[in-house]
Amino acid sequence: MSDWTVFAPLAGWVTPLGDVPDPVFAEKMLGDGLAIDPVNDALCAPCDATVLTVHEAGHAVTLRSTDGYELICHIGVDTVSLGGKGLTPQVHAGAKVLAGQPLIRFDLDYLVQNAPAVVTPIIVADATRYAVEPIAKGLVAVGDALLRVVPLAAETVETAETGETLIEETVVALSHGLHARPAARLVEAVRRHEAKVTLYHGDRHASALSAVGLLGLGLGHGTTVRIEANGAQAAAAMAEVIAFLNDATVEDTPIDVPEPTRGEGPGLGGVPAAPGLAVGPIHRLTRAAIPVETVAETVEAERTKLTDALARVREGLAQAATAGGARGGVMAAHAAMLADPTLGDAALAAVARGLSAGVAWQEAIAEQVAVLISSGDRRIAERADDLRDLERHVLAALAGLPIEGPSVPTGAILVAEDLLPSQVAALDAGVVAGIALVKGGPTSHAAILAAGMGLPMAVAFGEPLAALEDGRVIVLDADRGLIDPEPDADTQAGARDTIARRKAETEAARAATGPCRTLDGTRIEMFANLGSVADAEAAVAEGAEGCGLLRTEFLFLERETAPTRDEQARDYQAIADALGDRPMIVRLLDVGGDKPAPYMDLPVEENPALGLRGIRVSLADPQLLEDQVGAILSVRQPCRIMAPMVASLSELEAVRAVVERQGGKAEVGVMIETPAAAISADILATKADFFSIGTNDLTQYTLAMDRGNAAVAAGVDGLHPAVLRLIGATCDGAAKHDTPVGVCGSLAADRLAVPILLGLGVTELSVPPARVAAIKALVGKLDMAKCRAAAIHALALPSAAAVRARITNMLQEIGA
Repeated sequence: MSDWTVFAPLAGWVTPLGDVPDPVFAEKMLGDGLAIDPVNDALCAPCDATVLTVHEAGHAVTLRSTDGYELICHIGVDTVSLGGKGLTPQVHAGAKVLAGQPLIRFDLDYLVQNAPAVVTPIIVADATRYAVEPIAKGLVAVGDALLRVVPLAAETVETAETGETLIEETVVALSHGLHARPAARLVEAVRRHEAKVTLYHGDRHASALSAVGLLGLGLGHGTTVRIEANGAQAAAAMAEVIAFLNDATVEDTPIDVPEPTRGEGPGLGGVPAAPGLAVGPIHRLTRAAIPVETVAETVEAERTKLTDALARVREGLAQAATAGGARGGVMAAHAAMLADPTLGDAALAAVARGLSAGVAWQEAIAEQVAVLISSGDRRIAERADDLRDLERHVLAALAGLPIEGPSVPTGAILVAEDLLPSQVAALDAGVVAGIALVKGGPTSHAAILAAGMGLPMAVAFGEPLAALEDGRVIVLDADRGLIDPEPDADTQAGARDTIARRKAETEAARAATGPCRTLDGTRIEMFANLGSVADAEAAVAEGAEGCGLLRTEFLFLERETAPTRDEQARDYQAIADALGDRPMIVRLLDVGGDKPAPYMDLPVEENPALGLRGIRVSLADPQLLEDQVGAILSVRQPCRIMAPMVASLSELEAVRAVVERQGGKAEVGVMIETPAAAISADILATKADFFSIGTNDLTQYTLAMDRGNAAVAAGVDGLHPAVLRLIGATCDGAAKHDTPVGVCGSLAADRLAVPILLGLGVTELSVPPARVAAIKALVGKLDMAKCRAAAIHALALPSAAAVRARITNMLQEIGA
């Protein structure tokens, strides 16, 4: 006896029926088969067939193949409730169709947003006559062999007709009529009775034991149906059928679809900024007023007070700067600002006019803040905040008060309207559980510092967060940007268990000596983003395999003149020595826009983010570029050179020409930060040795949202499908020339982004040193086949929130 092949009617990920989140399908009440989680927009015929029914809601069809078996194709779970929205049938009952012919077109984005699930069962209806053998696994395209149908030996079991045939009529009260789910349940109900039951509607009839036959009756809400029953238990069967069809609540049974929760009560939604999970009481940051003496003594006395206070603050900042890393960098920047003679001279001039030291310092700061804010540039506005921070430091020194960062109780979640980078840098990551902000930006410098310290942080929660009282215990899910403001004891315990498990996995990954690999053995390079020798030492301790991004701006900013070639070479060599024989990718100077260098004659621009920045600045100052490339090439260990903000092949070729003039043979790569670079990756790959994707800038340029603008902060998420599609385009273009692709932006450290990045083709992740072990542990639990499927699904989702929800479920399923 021959068997037959059913072909995939959708492109997507093959799923066992048992994994479909609806018991009717999972328990095979309608029959056996497989399901597909789709990534395309059309359900096609899985074989040559005749269309038996197309449900009026457009979500399901039944077919009779030319070989005689019957199929049910049901798009998604509970999609009947959509009333046809997002679903457009292409055929009608009675039509003859060929395998691959479209049956129903659908709006996948709409279904994802409005249905419990889009996984689509393909079912062979009569399990008593046919066996089903799965063929496909993993990802399939339309037309791939999906399953085999094997006819069984004929075995007919008829219920003997006895006594009188009972006949009744009733009206179907089911809100969506007799569609697949209630049809399956009706079949199960009738099977419990020794009776033969037939339903009649118009000129059609069907056995109550045939789900396909019942669907073919087209019994909509309000339809009158005639029922005939015969057999020893005919009366009981008749009563159950009528009761079932009259029960308008049959479809109200909840469908158990796993989806992310915010715990009990109304969750607060914000934006992820630094990954992680935290549970603890709220500690609201308040700024204590610093007393300022307003009555001046003699000019000489006030001058002495001010110069002494400035010296003490300068000494403290210089000491803090020696710590290196992100915190040291912020303190060094503050020290440089304090050394600005314009600021000090203005304060001393105010003292000479008879003002007290404190009032004179306030006046000088206010004048500079007004100048900086009036520029309209976001980066300069950030510097105004830093000036206000310095104001407090000096006033505290004048008052004899200690210069301290925010004081946070152990295990508390710090809540504030916003935070300055210096405030984050002053926190103790071993004390603070997490950070939640009313305002703030997800890729701000404060967020980057928090990620580097391993502090979970989410931002842009708005007034609902401001309304929560101090001491309230909350759960902060910074991976998804959610707060559960009323977690019960079980929710709190679950969060703490997850934190403990992740910590144990991170410690195990830190102790492991082997290279980073996925669960199925795929090699993924685990690098770190560095800005100092201290960063390099921390990265090595965490198990980093190299440096995927050395920021060289630390040498160029906050100084009056450009560093010499020798100065650069010395600092690059020190970092390389700290790394040992591990590879180091050095990013060429990336200034301009939000990172101005005072000694560069850069023009005032109406839109700095779209002006002279990145590689454009270096190409505009040839000697600066020659000196930096020469310094990098002088490092004893081979370094790779990466050009920032590249938008065209000519810019890459210009950098290569400088490398050749300097007599070096270093690999030269491109930082993919603009949509232009992503879209033309195949062209850039002809001359680039590697790519590294800077997801922070790529996100803001793709979404046209300034990553530092609080007004649009809620929308700046690198998991937006538009950004992911550009990352996919980069990987596809690179693959044409075997060019490796890494990610050094914040997405590399985002645990919800990692499966998608790997699935799109990324082979190297570069993260803050504090995240190396955690991301390495996560990679070790991922399977590449599932990552590729997750990536394909993510590209078809409508929003970053939908992507985060989907990947959250995926990681929960694998215990990650």
